[in-house]
Amino acid sequence: MEHIVIIGNGISGVTTARHIRKNSNKKITIISGETKYFFSRTALMYIYMGHMKFEHTKPYENWFWEKNNITLKKGFINSVNTANKLLAFTNGETVSYDKLIIATGSKPNKFGWPGQDLEGVMGMYHKQDLEKLEKYAPNNKTCKRAVIVGGGLIGIELAEMLRSRNIPVTFLVREDSFWNGVLPAQESAMINKHIKEHHIDLRLSNNLKAIKADENGHVKSVIIEETGEEIFCDVVGLTAGVTPNIDFLKNSDIETKKGVLVNRFLETNIKDIYAIGDCAEQQKAIGQRRNIEAVWYTGRMMGETLAQTICGNKTAYNPGNWFNSAKFLDIEYQTYGWVFSEKNKKENELYFQWKHPKEYKCITISFDKDTHQFLGINTFGIRMRHEIFDKWLTEKRAIEHVLEYLADANFDPEFYKLHEPQIVAKFNKENNKNIQPKKKSWKRIFSKT
Repeated sequence: MEHIVIIGNGISGVTTARHIRKNSNKKITIISGETKYFFSRTALMYIYMGHMKFEHTKPYENWFWEKNNITLKKGFINSVNTANKLLAFTNGETVSYDKLIIATGSKPNKFGWPGQDLEGVMGMYHKQDLEKLEKYAPNNKTCKRAVIVGGGLIGIELAEMLRSRNIPVTFLVREDSFWNGVLPAQESAMINKHIKEHHIDLRLSNNLKAIKADENGHVKSVIIEETGEEIFCDVVGLTAGVTPNIDFLKNSDIETKKGVLVNRFLETNIKDIYAIGDCAEQQKAIGQRRNIEAVWYTGRMMGETLAQTICGNKTAYNPGNWFNSAKFLDIEYQTYGWVFSEKNKKENELYFQWKHPKEYKCITISFDKDTHQFLGINTFGIRMRHEIFDKWLTEKRAIEHVLEYLADANFDPEFYKLHEPQIVAKFNKENNKNIQPKKKSWKRIFSKT
C-alpha cells in the first residue's frame, strides 16, 4: 500500500490528509512536533483572552484520526534522505515514505538582534508561544510591560491579547504609519488612531536595536535604535513577519530559496516530494500574488489541490482572485482583488475612497483610470460578501457597476446602518456621474448566472 507521509499538521497538511482519505485507501501518516492533534491556529488569541479553551480549537474529535485510518506521529524531523525515501527524527527514529508532503508552515523572523533568544522573547505563531505567554505574562503583576516588535497582523493581535489582561504594551513599528506598505494612507491613519485609543503605546518609525537581559537570562529591557531609549519590560513579542520553517532541509537535495520551490502542481525538484502552505514558494508568481503566501485559506486550497494529484487526478494550483480578512482590535477588515498602498500603486490605478464622518468605517475601491475596470476593494467596519466581489472581479466589471449594485454585496446583519447612498453620492460628485444605487436583491445575490 502506498505510504503518504505529511510533515506538519496545520491546515495545509491536515486538509491534504482528509481529502486523500476521501478519495483513496492509501496509508497516511502525519508528523508534527508542535501538537499531536490539529487545531485552529488563528484561534490561539481567543484562548489567552478567555473566550475559548484549547479543546474548543480542535475541529475534529480525537477519535476522528483512528476512525479514518490516519496515523499521527509526534516528533521533529532532522533530515530527509531523498535517495532512499527515508525521514530521520531528532530522536534517531526513522520512517520511510512513498510520497512526501512538506507542510511545515512558518516561524517568526529574527534579524540577529542581540538578546533575541532570551527567556521572555517569543513569537505568536505556535501553541508553545501561547504556553510561554501564559508563563511570562499571566497578568500585569508578573508582566509589568510588554514590547511588541513589528507592525503586522500578528503584532496587533498580540497587542489586543495583552491589553485584554490590562498589561501595558509598547508597539514598535518601523514604518511611519501602521502597515502603510499594504494599506492606503487613509486606512493606515485610521488604524493608528484606533490603536492609541486602546491605550497602546504606538511608536512609529522606531526600530529595535537590542534586547537586554537581567542576571537570570530573562528579558529586562529593549533599546530603541533611533534614540537609544531603554524601555523596561518583561516580555518581547517578535512579530516582524514570518519565514518558511525549512531548516531541516538544508542538507537535502530538495531545492529551496526562501521556501521550498514548487511548480504549479506543488511538485518540488524531487519526484514524489511536494510542498504546500506557508513553506511553499512558487517558482513563478501566480498573477500579482507573492511567491510565498502565509495565508490560512491558500494553505487549505493547496491541500485540496494536492490531494487530487496524489489520488491520480493531476491538478494545478489555481487560487483565483485574491482576498483576505483580519481584525484590527474592534475594526473588521476585508480585501478583495488588489488595492495597493500609495507606495506600490500602479500607474493605471485610481482610488475612490469614502470614510464615515464619525465611525471607524471606510472603503477604498481601486479601478483602472482608462477603462474604469474594478480592480479591488478594501472595507473597514462594513462586512461584504466574498462571492459577489469574486464574481465582479472575474467578470471584469466597471466601478460604476460595482457602485450601482453595492447593496448586493453588503453582508451586515439586518438593522445595521447602510451607507451605500452616501458612498455612491460621493462618487457621483467627484466624477460627475449620476449612478442610481439599486436596492438589495436576493435573487441577484444567489443567482448563478
